[in-house]
Amino acid sequence: MSFSEARKTVLAEVGGAHKRPAVEEIPLSEAAGRILAQDIAADRDTPALARSMRDGYAVRALDLPGELEIIGEVRAGQIFPGAVGPGQAVEIMTGAPVPQGADAVVMLEHTHRVEAHSVPGGLEHDVPTGLPHDAPAGLGRVAIGRSAEPQQNINPRGAEAVAHEVVLHTGKRLDYTDIAMLASFGKTRMRVFRKPSVALIATGDEIVEVEESPRDFEIRNSNIYSLAAQVARAGGMACLLPIARDTDEHTRSIVERGLDADLLLLSGGVSAGKYDVVERVLASLDAQFFFDRVLIQPGQPLVFGRARGKFFFGLPGNPASTMVTFEVFARAAVELLAGQQESCLRMPFARLTSDFHHKPGLTRFLPARLSADGAEVTPIAWHGSGDVPSLTRANAFLVAEPDCPEYPRGELIRVLLK
Repeated sequence: MSFSEARKTVLAEVGGAHKRPAVEEIPLSEAAGRILAQDIAADRDTPALARSMRDGYAVRALDLPGELEIIGEVRAGQIFPGAVGPGQAVEIMTGAPVPQGADAVVMLEHTHRVEAHSVPGGLEHDVPTGLPHDAPAGLGRVAIGRSAEPQQNINPRGAEAVAHEVVLHTGKRLDYTDIAMLASFGKTRMRVFRKPSVALIATGDEIVEVEESPRDFEIRNSNIYSLAAQVARAGGMACLLPIARDTDEHTRSIVERGLDADLLLLSGGVSAGKYDVVERVLASLDAQFFFDRVLIQPGQPLVFGRARGKFFFGLPGNPASTMVTFEVFARAAVELLAGQQESCLRMPFARLTSDFHHKPGLTRFLPARLSADGAEVTPIAWHGSGDVPSLTRANAFLVAEPDCPEYPRGELIRVLLK
């Protein structure tokens, strides 16, 4: 199965399960990254009053161009007590409510203020401009040499949201902009979906626990911890289970425990070797397999299915294979099981800093270094999908298309961010 076909299969199967997770209520301070389980409506118009979008002068558009009497000022957090009449203006700050009678705001840099000056003896006079001498003391007049359109530089009442309008919908993962929205409408607590539990099982007789000293032919159980970090980032709650050894009996006992979770992820044991027992064990549990091989590198031997009503992935055991297949397939399952409306795989384009070629036929995800501005990407030399040090030097994977073997320097190529 191709990469795109396999991903569509995951989205269709998990997204079509129509099983909503349980709901809990949490405070606003804990809401970032959670999935809303309720619609959120505005409790008032936003803005509640017409507000100025610029520092300048609130005026009547029909009075311009011209020289206007300044009758006061208003800043954010205040309301001007009077009204703007013919030939008048109010100095206004960004965010301040627009005074009654004004229908436009002229930016400060498009105006010229003429101040009233005091002289000894308490008499007032204007600077020599030929303007009338009836401006209020200390306020002066403002000269505006251009016309204005009604509503210019004004954010009207209710322009952003009207009272009772739904502004956030069920299934939305809350980011920092959503937190601002919730706070703006006084939402101190909200209902969210509970995080799905994700059981993680490493398989293989060569695996030892992290705190152990491995012999030369053994490796520490690093995949489970990298997977746990990826699960948490996707919005799930990782449950680490014991290592499953390379026998049907032991692997089955651990897998049955894993199927108590909302999602089961196994690392290793899905290749075609004599001691790769995962698929055989899952089949003994009457599993339904949606695919067991995908045309990608790393990660070809990848199993996705359902057993006892729970979805599972059999991920390849090499670290890069485990990481990549989680990001492009299993992450979507975690997000959808968490109640998220949809799962999008964001792979922006960047320009290659060197020529790149690969053997066609597979979609390849290879370690790379993305420039600080995200514009350029450089492949990183590595020694296969077990090369964790190279993976840590990378901050992205370049994505080589199966039908495009040659990428010259400067060409755009897709990038999967870490």
